[in-house]
Parts: sequence; structure tokens; C-alpha cells
Amino acid sequence: MMRAPGSWAVAVRRPDGGIERVVKDIVSPMQKHLIWRLPVIRGVVALGESLAIGFRALAISANVATREENEEGEVETEIGRGTIIFSFVIAIGFAVTLFKVGPALLTDWIGIKGTGWFVIVEGLIRVGILVGYISVIGLLPDLRRVFQYHAAEHKAINALEAGKELTPESVQSCSLIHPRCGTAFLLWVMVIGVFVFALVGRPHWYWLVASRILLLPVIAGLAYELIRFAGKHPHNRALRILLAPGLWLQRLTTRQPSLDQIEVSIGALREVLDRESGRLDLSRVEIMA
Repeated sequence: MMRAPGSWAVAVRRPDGGIERVVKDIVSPMQKHLIWRLPVIRGVVALGESLAIGFRALAISANVATREENEEGEVETEIGRGTIIFSFVIAIGFAVTLFKVGPALLTDWIGIKGTGWFVIVEGLIRVGILVGYISVIGLLPDLRRVFQYHAAEHKAINALEAGKELTPESVQSCSLIHPRCGTAFLLWVMVIGVFVFALVGRPHWYWLVASRILLLPVIAGLAYELIRFAGKHPHNRALRILLAPGLWLQRLTTRQPSLDQIEVSIGALREVLDRESGRLDLSRVEIMA
């Protein structure tokens, strides 16, 4: 899946071996009102847009992968919208519980004294859970394939930015790592949370849980601003060192893709390039795995 400022596209390998492509236009709230473009607020808006687009892309992908047709070529089975929405809500709830609420309650149960040590230990537990979770799911064959497609997206964007020909063989030679990947964003949400939660202190457990949920948009907005600033200063040595852990983490979320998988990522990228009709700023193409 690829996203440009004015459109997004998803390409899916069909069971018959073909590639189905879907491209949609984007009308962002940030284009309509100044308030949505203010620092931090724009990060929250961008996160909401990414979740909404990701939901639609997953629905398209799931229906293409599970579609069955009768002898007349009519579609007989598709995953219902209600089923997809339910799965999405469960996934978001699981992520918030595992990576936000869980570490806070675990640290509280351990009995760490002092606000400073509490948020530091909580942050270390949170990052440890994230790294451990990604490492474990990467051992599953189906998730390994997802990580291969993730790397295929990275390679396609790297090839585009390097001015290389968008063919599977040419794209294959590019790096698995890309600085605008969402993996780096996730890590910085964890790190920035340490500083934000330090301002909250150590309240009773119910306020502790509430703060971890309610402050998530603020933390995401701050992480967005950091990534945005770093993207505008790619040659700043201090920023490159600061963001290095996020790039290292991508080693866990990417695997070497096959040429067939790269072909799919190129298909999604070409769709947004065609839709943008030459207006595209390469620094604003995003990887939406």
C-alpha cells in the first residue's frame, strides 16, 4: 500500500496470480482548515487518516484474497463489513492494552518507588514488549510474508527516490530500510511517552490507565513532529543518531522479498504516481504497511 498527498493505492495478489489494484483520492481535513495544520494537532489528524485508510485497505485486501466466484463469474463470498470492523476494533483494543495499559499496570504492581523511576521502568517494559512481540510474530510463516511485503514497499520507495527504473530486478537491489517507515514512529511513541507520563506523575491505578489512553493522541502528535522535522533535515548528524534506533528496529519488521512481491509493491506505487500526474513530491510518499 502506498500513499501520496492526494491519493492512496493498494495492490493485492489475487488467488489466480494476477494483481488487483485499487486507487482512491484523499480529501484531508488539513487542506480545509488551518487549525488541523497546527503542530501536534496535524500529527493526530495524520494518525487518524492513516488508521482510516489502513482499515479500508485491509478490507480490500481481505476481500480480494478470500473472494470466490461461481461458474458465471459472480462473486459468491466476501468478508462482511461488520466482520472487518469488529476485527479492527479488537486489534486496536489489543494493541492499546498490550503496549500502553499493560506496562503501566505491571510497573505499578512491581511497586517501583518515585515518579522518575516509575516512568523509566514502565518505558523500558513497553519497549521490551514491543521488540519481543515483533520478534516472536516474525517467526510465524504468515507474518514473515507480511514483513516481506513491508520490505518490498521500502525497496520500491527507495528505488523511486534514487531515480531507478521501477522493475522488480532493479528495485530488488535497493535497501530494506526507509526513514519514513511507521516502525520508527512506533518506537518514538514509546520513548516520548516516558517524558509525557512523567508530567502526570503516579496517580491511582484507574487514573494511571486513563492517562495512558487519553494522552496517546498527544504523544502521537509529538512523535509526528519529531519525524517530520528529521525528514526536513536528513543530513543533520545529531538527528540521524537520534533516529537510528528506529531504523534498527526495521530489521525486525522487514524480510528479503521475492520478485513477485516487489512486483505488487511497484503496482501500488505506479497507481499513486499516475493519479498524482507528475505533481508528486517524493518526500511525501508514505509506506502504509
